[in-house]
Amino acid sequence: MRKNSKEAIVSAAISLFNTRGFSGTSIRDIAGKAKTNPANISYYFDNKHGLLEYCFTAFFEGYIEEIEMGFSLMDQGAALSLKKIAENIMAYQFDNSHLTRLILREISIDSQVVREIMSTYLAKEKFYFSKVLERGLKTKEFRSHSANYMIIQLKGLLSMPFLNTHYMAEVLHVFPHEKYFAEKYTKEIFNWIDGVLCNHHAGKPYAAVL
Repeated sequence: MRKNSKEAIVSAAISLFNTRGFSGTSIRDIAGKAKTNPANISYYFDNKHGLLEYCFTAFFEGYIEEIEMGFSLMDQGAALSLKKIAENIMAYQFDNSHLTRLILREISIDSQVVREIMSTYLAKEKFYFSKVLERGLKTKEFRSHSANYMIIQLKGLLSMPFLNTHYMAEVLHVFPHEKYFAEKYTKEIFNWIDGVLCNHHAGKPYAAVL
């Protein structure tokens, strides 16, 4: 048995849930890959659903922290704050790419766990995004847009590389697992914020303000 069996179980579960799907993965599969006793999964997580819920919570605790760090810069401008939020999210997701892919896929399925996540973590996410967008509209940094539609577009940009990795690699010949992609793609999100959300020359470029 590995020294840190809990960490090994989580790592094995993320890998198997991604390749076989949640329904196609058994407790014994996870225990075998983690090189641990199936009883340890019951000890730490009760069952497979508890393990998935743990993955959700672990992901979104870190995700919201990244948003909050960017949100704390709002006194320096809404555009800068939103760019920092986007930069933090992208870095976090690339650092946890397998977990990110699993969470984004599972969040699209209606379940009790997903509904709980939506009423807690995703409600917080909407709060922070909405506050930044409202601030930008109030200060005239941002053009007049529907906040909800802007959130939809931003979340689409943030999730695309993790939901469509095969399409990007096989069709577009873009490889999101490589570090240079994360840096370039984040700059493209900045360009979207500047070109779609911001009034022209409403604020300093992101790099100049930091």
